[in-house]
Amino acid sequence: MSTTISGYAALGYEAVAETFSRAFDDRPEMGAALHIVRNGESVVDLWGGIADARNGRAWQQDTPSVIFSCTKGLVSILAAHLVGEGKLDYDAPVSRYWPEFAAAGKDAVTVGDALGHRAGLSAPRKDLSEDDIVDWDRMVEVLAAQEPLWPLGTGYAYHALTHGWVAGEIIRRVTSKSVGQYFADLITTPLGVDAWIGLPENVIPRTAHLRVSPMLSALWADESSKPEPNWPYKAMTLGDALPADLVTETGGFNAPRIRAAEIPGAGGISSAKALATIWSATVVPTCGVKLLDPSVIAASTRTRSEGASVFGGEPPYSRWGCGFQLDSEARHYLGDTSFGHDGAGGQVGFADTRHHIGFGFVTNWMMGPEDRRATAIIAALRATL
Repeated sequence: MSTTISGYAALGYEAVAETFSRAFDDRPEMGAALHIVRNGESVVDLWGGIADARNGRAWQQDTPSVIFSCTKGLVSILAAHLVGEGKLDYDAPVSRYWPEFAAAGKDAVTVGDALGHRAGLSAPRKDLSEDDIVDWDRMVEVLAAQEPLWPLGTGYAYHALTHGWVAGEIIRRVTSKSVGQYFADLITTPLGVDAWIGLPENVIPRTAHLRVSPMLSALWADESSKPEPNWPYKAMTLGDALPADLVTETGGFNAPRIRAAEIPGAGGISSAKALATIWSATVVPTCGVKLLDPSVIAASTRTRSEGASVFGGEPPYSRWGCGFQLDSEARHYLGDTSFGHDGAGGQVGFADTRHHIGFGFVTNWMMGPEDRRATAIIAALRATL
């Protein structure tokens, strides 16, 4: 039985809409939404499927869902905005803003290094608990005190979750606001969109419930069997804080406690429309808001890390700027004029300076390396443009 798709696609974007519809094939418990903004105006707004397979609740136009590492992109917008205001310098040591961070040989780590996954803090040396990760002060204390996992300056490794606390504490030290509050003040309130870093209680009932595909579960089960210390695996679990899949039926990022906490490496919650609108506002005035100047975009999207990480891994590899994920073999956008971030399970948000695009795709049916849903949609958009 085919899934009913609601919404609209402007003339010329029919192939994009058809590709979005095909993403639901043979996935009866999937919900998803796609929103595309061009030149500040919505050209695609589509949604369909199931927001919560436990009770059959349908996905709505404004259904928000956990966007996982897409949150890193949003936090990187905050940092880039501060750079544009002259309040933050990518080339300054983190310790200029956060003196405690200089401990254990990290005094030379720059803001750009930290945002580009080069701070040596991709995983905690000591196992953490759920109680730890919902406690902001505890997390930044642990990371500030920790010795890097590799000799600094020799490479990078993806800071899957820790990136958010490091970037978020830099932002907090500069603005005197939590990252969630600054995100609301600078971006979501002026734009009038549904996105949060730290979910309000009144939004819980309409938020999507997450499910993990069998292939993704099998991938992490295989990873967990590798010899210790398995730092990439620990980067996802933080020890005992999260399940390897990131969610269970009632735990991990399905748990209200986790969703309510400010976990800016992976815990953002957004509708597809909000994600696309935010990214659009980085490159073109959108709803009266323009977030970044071209010079700041150029500085923040200069390649900081690429290729194999210090812990190895198989290609394709991602490419990173100052927190932004750039076009690469691992995640193709529209080309070198695009910047954004994808997220675990299939989420994608990005902007493109050439085409003045803001893009958001969110789904609650989490898939692994076999996932081609957003990739196919972006390819259809690229062909359309």
